Amino acid sequence: MPRNSTNRIEVENVNHPGTVRNVDANMYRAMRQAYLTVLPDAPPGITLAEIRKRVLTRLPEALFPNGAKAGWWAKTVQLDLEAKGIITRSNASPIRMHKAILA
Repeated sequence: MPRNSTNRIEVENVNHPGTVRNVDANMYRAMRQAYLTVLPDAPPGITLAEIRKRVLTRLPEALFPNGAKAGWWAKTVQLDLEAKGIITRSNASPIRMHKAILA
């Protein structure tokens, strides 16, 4: 997936409702796919540190050489997917994430 500076996608942030940012669509999609692949379907979920560790093996080297910027992209995807109701956090410490249970 080559990077294309004109290929942008809007992302939301659960901490700032109504605010959107434009980010690189290829980077976002690659991280989103990796994130949803490693995330459990049900509570209690896994920690953010474990998610960041697990996604590294699923990211394209061309976009994330040696895992570069993976932490920032993991957080961006987390906040966007939470805002969209696709994933949710458990009431635990440290924070644990899992896919949202949809009715």
